[in-house]
Amino acid sequence: MTIKDVAAAAGVGVATVSRVLTGTGSVSAATRAKVLAAAKNLDYRPSALGRSLKTQRTGGIGLIIPNISDPFCADFTAGVLACAHGQGGQVLIDVSHDDPAIEAEIVERFAEQRVDGIIAMPVRGRPETWKSVASLGLGLVFAGRTVEELPGTATVLADEAGGVRSVVEYLVGLGHRRVAFLGGRPAESSTRREHESVFRATLEELGVAVEEELVVRARPTADSAYAAAASLFMRRPDLTAVVAASHQLGEAAVLASRELNLRIPADVSIAVVDDVPWSELCDPPLTVVSRPAQDMGYRACELLLRSPGTREGGRAQGRPVVLPTELVVRASCGPVTGSTRTARGR
Repeated sequence: MTIKDVAAAAGVGVATVSRVLTGTGSVSAATRAKVLAAAKNLDYRPSALGRSLKTQRTGGIGLIIPNISDPFCADFTAGVLACAHGQGGQVLIDVSHDDPAIEAEIVERFAEQRVDGIIAMPVRGRPETWKSVASLGLGLVFAGRTVEELPGTATVLADEAGGVRSVVEYLVGLGHRRVAFLGGRPAESSTRREHESVFRATLEELGVAVEEELVVRARPTADSAYAAAASLFMRRPDLTAVVAASHQLGEAAVLASRELNLRIPADVSIAVVDDVPWSELCDPPLTVVSRPAQDMGYRACELLLRSPGTREGGRAQGRPVVLPTELVVRASCGPVTGSTRTARGR
């Protein structure tokens, strides 16, 4: 069945059927009802290929995430899909592995496929990739990360600074004064720079000295994270608490503490600025800062679909949307007592 068959059955012109099925233009309620009834009776389905040839768009959304196995990325993707499916959209998903060259290839492929817009957790280091997207007139929304060279682009973030602040305040409130920070290298991410700067600022505001030896940075690999955590524990047996800036670093801190026979939280309290399913299953369960991953994905998709750029060749713009984080207190953090780290401290 074609659109001409629907027009003949409804007794209207092809242009009228097109306006009804695309939701554009002005059509009376009675005519709209006739067209929809005819389309249903004929079991007519609009051709996505034909529509894309006419509009030069596929009607799809390109989604770029750094790691498909990461729990945060999985929840974020679920949010994007829920929003897109609720509005009849489709999502093409690809993975950058935090490699700027791979990211550039994905963006080029999405552009060739004529997606309406792109949602991305951008890789640091190649802003020209995203400048080219803006010049093509594709809708664009960043999530979880920013591109400093495109400050006006619509962005959805979690209040990770507030999360770091809340966990540091919590640990200091428990009596901890030798609090270590296990983070990533600031040069690799603006978020990592922010985590460390907020950690330092919060301690200073609370009157606790920042010891440089307790600030440790690791590369984004499991081996590097474990080596950094183990080295920290062995070098500073007097520390009483650790703030890990990601779930990978938190896992490394837990594994290293067990390897060194440190009890959590009797010997060392551990808190993680991230939340994953296994954190609640640990023994003891980990205190975490939870980011609203699924809500972030849903909101990013909403911004893209509501953006003039998605339909008319522009770019979603505005101040970043910042969603709140939550400090989830569990059993991995405890107050400083006379026995805390005594065995290793003497």
